[in-house]
Amino acid sequence: MRPLVEFPRDARRAVRYVLTDIDDTLTDGGRLGAKAYGALEAVSAAGMTVVVVTGRPAGWCDMIARQWPVSAVVGENGACYMRYDDARGRMERRFWRDGAARAADRARLKALGRRILREVPGTALASDQPYREADLAIDYCEDVPPLGPEAVERILGLFRAAGATAKASSIHVNGWFGDYDKLAMTKRLFAEVFGVELDRARDNTVFVGDSPNDEPMFTYFPNAVGVANVRRFLPGLRNPPRWVTRAEGGAGFAELADALLEART
Repeated sequence: MRPLVEFPRDARRAVRYVLTDIDDTLTDGGRLGAKAYGALEAVSAAGMTVVVVTGRPAGWCDMIARQWPVSAVVGENGACYMRYDDARGRMERRFWRDGAARAADRARLKALGRRILREVPGTALASDQPYREADLAIDYCEDVPPLGPEAVERILGLFRAAGATAKASSIHVNGWFGDYDKLAMTKRLFAEVFGVELDRARDNTVFVGDSPNDEPMFTYFPNAVGVANVRRFLPGLRNPPRWVTRAEGGAGFAELADALLEART
């Protein structure tokens, strides 16, 4: 990884799309501060398209799409996207799998969740689980005392042994059935909503994140950015982001926003 200050000005000026994770990328200790939220507003006001790409639940995505200064939200690690059409006063929702498939998946995941909680002491269902449509989130450090990497690996292994895809974020291990991830649904969003083939817009796009479930995005985008706290996950990342901020969390996102805005002056 290279310091963000080395990100060339011409490349920063070319950025039209800003994609960002939430937890520990925009937030600090679970809180969204004024500095990070103001940076979202400033980037959006400058004409860049801002999209949140998160592991958080569909219920949160509805609120974010309605109330935050963003163009769309990809949620549950790619299970859905949502956008609020201001002109029509209408929420648009798109899921990777249909309602029947999601219902069947939830039944399988519910049973798997009971097994994980039984076999990995100290874990809990994520407090936002009731608002999820497609995945199971196991809390290992958000609302429970932090568990070590061995517990995280055990949770990942149990998901995968059951045939589920599993990814660790900075707070949860998420598991789901289906051949999608953050990147796959982001590509679909860009094609269906923005009329953009993302493969052709990679050099005009920045993604910023902090943890292993962001790795598909780090791998795909040549100018992916990690906030400084991504360093804690480097031993497990085969493809880290190209650039890294000096600051952690929301201050790191604001640092990136300032760099993009400065390049436009």
